[in-house]
Parts: sequence; C-alpha cells; structure tokens
Amino acid sequence: MLSQGVTTLNRERPHNNLLLRLSPADYALISPYLVEDEATPNDLLYSPGDDVQIVHFPCGPALTSYLVPNEDGRDVETILVGREGAVGGIVSEGFLPAYTRIVVKFGGPFARLPLSRLAAAKLQSKTLRNVFARYADCMLAQMFQSTACNAIHSIEQRTAKWIVAAMDRTDGEPIVPLTHEQLATLLGVGRSYVSRVVQTFRAEGILETRRGAFMVRDFDALKRRSCLCNEAVKTHFEEVLRGVYPTEQAATG
Repeated sequence: MLSQGVTTLNRERPHNNLLLRLSPADYALISPYLVEDEATPNDLLYSPGDDVQIVHFPCGPALTSYLVPNEDGRDVETILVGREGAVGGIVSEGFLPAYTRIVVKFGGPFARLPLSRLAAAKLQSKTLRNVFARYADCMLAQMFQSTACNAIHSIEQRTAKWIVAAMDRTDGEPIVPLTHEQLATLLGVGRSYVSRVVQTFRAEGILETRRGAFMVRDFDALKRRSCLCNEAVKTHFEEVLRGVYPTEQAATG
C-alpha cells in the first residue's frame, strides 16, 4: 500500500491531466482534501472485495494496472491507468467493493482523495460530475478495447501495444521498467512466448533488454508492430475528454 507519510496539496496542481482538466472552481472543491504520496512498483492499491474509500490519481510517470485474477492462479491485465485518470470509485458513491486487483506498475507520485469528499463535490458541481462521468466513459471504452485486443490480436501485437501505451503515459521515456516475467503476466501468457517476441524485436533493432527493463531503440518500428487498439483509445479520449490523454497537453480550466 501507499505510505502513510502524506502531505496536503496546497500549491500548484499535481501532474495529473484529469485534475488539470478541472476548472478553478471545481478544483477548489477538492483541493483542500487532496494529499500527495509516493508509490513504488508492485504497491497494492486494492484487492477484490476491498471497500473502496480512496480515489488514487497517478501523477507524472506513475502507472497503475487493473488485474483480474483467474482460477488457474494467473492475473490478466485489463487496462493501464496513468496520469490521464484515476482509480477507485470514479462513478459510485458510498460503499463499493473492488472487483479487481489494482497495483502500481511504475512508481512515482500520487494524489489521493477520500471518496466521500469527491462525492460531496459532485453534489455541488454539475461540471465536475460531467468531467468524471466522461472519464468513466473513456475508461469503459478502454476496457472494451482491451477485451477485443486480447481476443483477436497476436502476442507480438499486444506486446508492442503495451510498451507503446506505457511510453505514452511516461512522457515517451525509452526505458520501460518491466521484466519478461511481468510482461508475460500482464499479457496472460507463458514467459517463453514473451521471450520469443522480445528476441525478434531485439534482432530487428527495435528494443534492447536491460536488467529489469526494456530499452526502446526504434519507437516508430514498435508502433508499426503494434495493433491499433491504443490509437482507438486515444481517439475516443480526444472526442470525449479532449486534452486528458497523456499524448496531448492538458489545459487547466
């Protein structure tokens, strides 16, 4: 879990595009209750059945993952959430049991907000409710796209898509801190399948492997090997909540 050494946010807004998207008046409704914290990779935010009481906003390079546990003991990733959004109680009010595991993939700063405070702010502002409702629509679209992707696209396409999506949410940094084993878990396949794909990408000069990470050498080539699922998600974000997806500059107000 996130550490308890938190600090109230009282100056500039956190580097989270959903928070940056709020008008000054709407942000003022929640800013007194936002706290900042640091998370490390593999920190657990929620397990299935947990009472969701906190909304977590990944900031900067921080990245979270929704993982659905299966009867064979494997977790399969559904979506990634970075600084374009938030996890935990986006739509609901009051008690809500978590359905999936939500873990931190890339460490970094987080802003946290009690769900009760967000619910109270929504009651006061129609425009704030609208922003979070639109974000919920974008998240649902991302889940739909992930379901289709897992069903029809190859491991190679999905591997490339995942790395591209991670880079989108971390300012295009070429180093993706992920092991073969972690990537296999995210894709819901055996490690040997991922190793073969990575070996192919290495031979083509697309990426290199480092201890606990991938180094992307040819981003354009990686995008060409990816399916178009990530682009579909970007397009929907831009149509529904312009400026929030990380590849676009979010505007305050």
